[in-house]
Amino acid sequence: MQKNKDVTSIVALGGLGEVGKNMYVIEHQEEIIIIDAGVMFPESDLMGIDYVIQDVSYLKLNESKIKALIITHGHEDHIGGIAFLLQNVNVPIIYAPGIAASLIKNKLEDNHLDYQNLESFNKDTQLKFKYFDIEFVTTTHSIPDSFAVVIKTPHGTIFETGDFKFDLTPIGPMADLHKIAKIGSEGVKLLLSDSTNALSEGFSKSESCVDETLNDIISRHYGRIILATFASNIFRIKHIVETCKKNNRQIVTFGRSMKTSIEIAIENGLIKDRSIFIDENKAKSLKRNQVCILCTGSQGEPLAALSRIANGVHKQISLLPDDLVVFSSKPIPGNAASINKIINKLYLKGVKVFTNEEFSDIHTSGHAKEEELKLMLRLVKPEYFMPMHGEYRMLMAHKALAEDCGMPSENVFICKNGDVIELTKERVQKGQTVTAGDIYVDGSRIGDVGSSILKERKIMSHDGILMAIINVNPLKKQLLIKPNVTTRGFIMVNENAELIDKIEKKVTSIVRDCFSKGNYSYTDLKGQIILDLSPYISALTGRHPMILPIIMEVRQSD
Repeated sequence: MQKNKDVTSIVALGGLGEVGKNMYVIEHQEEIIIIDAGVMFPESDLMGIDYVIQDVSYLKLNESKIKALIITHGHEDHIGGIAFLLQNVNVPIIYAPGIAASLIKNKLEDNHLDYQNLESFNKDTQLKFKYFDIEFVTTTHSIPDSFAVVIKTPHGTIFETGDFKFDLTPIGPMADLHKIAKIGSEGVKLLLSDSTNALSEGFSKSESCVDETLNDIISRHYGRIILATFASNIFRIKHIVETCKKNNRQIVTFGRSMKTSIEIAIENGLIKDRSIFIDENKAKSLKRNQVCILCTGSQGEPLAALSRIANGVHKQISLLPDDLVVFSSKPIPGNAASINKIINKLYLKGVKVFTNEEFSDIHTSGHAKEEELKLMLRLVKPEYFMPMHGEYRMLMAHKALAEDCGMPSENVFICKNGDVIELTKERVQKGQTVTAGDIYVDGSRIGDVGSSILKERKIMSHDGILMAIINVNPLKKQLLIKPNVTTRGFIMVNENAELIDKIEKKVTSIVRDCFSKGNYSYTDLKGQIILDLSPYISALTGRHPMILPIIMEVRQSD
């Protein structure tokens, strides 16, 4: 990354032009510090993909320079990629705040990774390396133990906000405004700031407003309450537990991630009373107004607890007429259709549903809106600024906010993943680029699902697949019986006998024509079938299924 040795470099391997996959690399001579290693959840067009992670080939190339991975907080878009990173790159030590450290430990155990160098930090921790002095600033977010990272380098201070908001009446600790202002007064060369809500006007709503609304809902409803929220929103879970305790409701939990988050909250002292949690069998013996079901599925995930409840296939829970389902969450972009399907199914079952659209105070964002972003800029007073963690339009909106606060346009850098920002004593400027891209995780497969495979999956999802099974005698170059054509997701074979017959005759003609030409290979034969059959099917149906020729050798002698 560095041609000039006397340069401090910053590059994002993920987190720019996207929401998720956060990873920021700070380098000076023979030292590299990594901040965060998150995943991004795939859009609907990435069929079969579980996660999108960073291309870490640059880190692999400079593995000997890596001194530490520092985690700002415990959300998936900041810690979800750690297990994948450790399988590819040697990271000597990971520093993480308490809640994040507990979540990371669980992830490493789930992935059967024996990693011993995981250390917790707090607001008073200071880390010293040869070129970097690092300290932490308490911030407010939707998960406890969230921090900004301050890196003092040979060419000035870098302030990386992590995810934050300014909440003056938070459920947990308030952001340390005094420390932020103090660091700002001492001089900050470059600010990297969360841009997720840069397009949203005003201030974000306080989490205490959500607490009041949920308290009102839980205290007034006479039946059972089914409450879906993000398992990672531990502060929300904490005050749901406290509100249920105040209103004499016991809690049944469903969803592995929800149970994990609650265990971690108990271990870290955020939830004091374990006795409020009961199993589904004990819940059956209680009155319905004494029960709250806390579950995953607020984003319409098909396998999550709420989806199974709505579909009537949950083994322990069946909906009752006086149930109230509460979505204490906001749809992640791309999930609205899935959530609406679940809501419609719930209404069809005759239950009442509250969403954030109807009751605007049952969810609030953990990310700063316009006025809070301006406040961060005013407190830190950076010489230079790089908006981070957001789609391109969010980064551009954040740039406009910085200019409104008096920052010169030329001092604001809109970057994409792989762009290098260089700090020297005199200035900050863009440098060269490094490799940075998307790696797809499909089950246990990492990085071997390319664009061609995704293209094939899209074709199968839209037009289905057609298989032509061909029995040949290789000794006589002879087709033994009529090809057998079957399909999946293209047409119903039994209801389209005439079309299937035409396709089978076409395959027969292609195979015999191939055999008549003398020398051939199975690869050539399959290629010719696909080449000739595809336009033929398109002319008959207007569709383009994936064609899969299957050649079966049957050796027969006289």
